[in-house]
Amino acid sequence: MPTITKLFSAVEVAQHNTREDCWIVVDGKVYDVSSYLDEHPGGDDVILETTGKDATEGFEDAGHSKDARELLETFCIGEIDISAPSIPELVISPKDQQTCSCKNLMDLTKQYWVVPVAVIGISAVVGFLYLRKK
Repeated sequence: MPTITKLFSAVEVAQHNTREDCWIVVDGKVYDVSSYLDEHPGGDDVILETTGKDATEGFEDAGHSKDARELLETFCIGEIDISAPSIPELVISPKDQQTCSCKNLMDLTKQYWVVPVAVIGISAVVGFLYLRKK
């Protein structure tokens, strides 16, 4: 009977990025290594650098032994769902459908252009008068 594997989105994995709740991804599989951090021979900081992310490259570069790979499998909690988008899609509305708040902001900036111009003008006059006294 095949085992049912839990699928996690990249966004979901990224939320588990603390020392107390440390998930990593290696070769598409998700591992909860929170309980192993203190026992890792290379130190916990090596794992914490990639928590909530894909750690495949770092894991492979370290040249882990067969025993280390077998131990890693004991922490497996699922796989990355490659069908889920890693970043939520951004919805862009057409220019003719601007929201009221955006239009109101544009109206305000057109009405109150005098304030920054006045501040600049007053600053210029004060600076001129200051330099003239010297």
